[in-house]
Amino acid sequence: MLPIYNATRDAAKIAALRSKLSLQPLLLEGLDDEAADAAGKAPSRFAVVRQILRDVREEGDTALLRYTEKFDRATLTPATLRVPPAAIEAALHAVSPRFLAALDVAIANLRRYQTAMMAQEPPMIAAPGGQGRLGVKFTPLERVGLYVPGGAAAYPSSVLHTAIPAQVAGVRSLCLCSPMREGGVAAAVLAAAAKLHIDEIYAVGGAQAIAAMAFGTATIRPVDKIVGPGNTFVQLAKKELYGIVDIDSFAGPSEVIVLADESADPRAVAAELLAQAEHAPGSCLLITASLDLAEAVQVELEAQLKELSREQLTRTALEFASAIILASSHGEAIELVNSFAPEHLQITTTTAREDARKIRHAGAIFIGPCTPVAAGDYLAGPSHVLPTSGTARFFSGLSADSFRKRTSLVEFDQGTLDAAGPAIVDFALTEGFDAHARSVSFRTEG
Repeated sequence: MLPIYNATRDAAKIAALRSKLSLQPLLLEGLDDEAADAAGKAPSRFAVVRQILRDVREEGDTALLRYTEKFDRATLTPATLRVPPAAIEAALHAVSPRFLAALDVAIANLRRYQTAMMAQEPPMIAAPGGQGRLGVKFTPLERVGLYVPGGAAAYPSSVLHTAIPAQVAGVRSLCLCSPMREGGVAAAVLAAAAKLHIDEIYAVGGAQAIAAMAFGTATIRPVDKIVGPGNTFVQLAKKELYGIVDIDSFAGPSEVIVLADESADPRAVAAELLAQAEHAPGSCLLITASLDLAEAVQVELEAQLKELSREQLTRTALEFASAIILASSHGEAIELVNSFAPEHLQITTTTAREDARKIRHAGAIFIGPCTPVAAGDYLAGPSHVLPTSGTARFFSGLSADSFRKRTSLVEFDQGTLDAAGPAIVDFALTEGFDAHARSVSFRTEG
């Protein structure tokens, strides 16, 4: 049963809960590698990942195949790394017609949303002092790598939620890596890729797959950006390679906060919390000013848990970093939400739209009792690749704009440069850059 914390009396417990959700301990782990090595301690996860990255960078396919056999228990060759077109096509017949229809619905919704929400190039504006112009242009990335997990479950939704924004943005080349599962890449993943006409798919996973996409091997061409969810080792690999390639974000376990008042149905609230805990690990919080709702949700959680196929895993997740937080007022509840900056926020209140406007930090907001987070997980339209662990304070979710570069455009005419020239020269000379100043004065002094 989830504990109920009082927002005032249990501030220390809530702070400890927030700390559990933070990525900081993991990110700091690698700083002590040298001391740990000197003391003969086991290497950190950072050290393990760095070794994998070094090996793949230096040995290419040889290291990629070695680690695939070690971690995924799959014996491949350079010739069998890539999933053949026949297997991708066959996947369309290996899944149910109902699932294919669901894919079609999701694809249409995601394309529609990503296209409508993509930023458009604004009109050029006039530069002061003449007829010059200032503006911006957007250019899609050339090649993107998609990572789709394949451990305990298959995630065809992750194919859609990473590939479609990239395709809408105009990315020319996509490659997909997903680990072997029961003898091959999951049929549902391949079917989703087939629907999107993605035919470059490799049966590899883990940090080694991230390294292969970043550095390139004899078989896999390097990419410009890597996106998609994954376990701790995948995330650490992405973080280590940021700068060699772009990445979507550094993500932790999935999480939800439900902001609810006395109007909420405790059965629906409990179901929403369990849906996130089911990720195992997954964190769920209910923040409310209603003690009656809090206690009713506790009862519902216990009743519904017994009906889940992943009951024990979900119970373990609930024990990790989940709770009910009782606020003294609805206003305090909203500020608590902002302090957590959740990945997913589901609002079930009588003032849900107004409450949503007061939220400053959240990856995605699901407004009203008829909007479960699962709608966003699968087919609403926004990508489900979202900032976790409080990073919604400064990160945004994945979108078509994540796959485009913004380039400034500056066009001066002589009148504009004559007007701006003295100020540019003053700046340059103040900073000690004579050549900067001369590059302007040569053009303005006849």
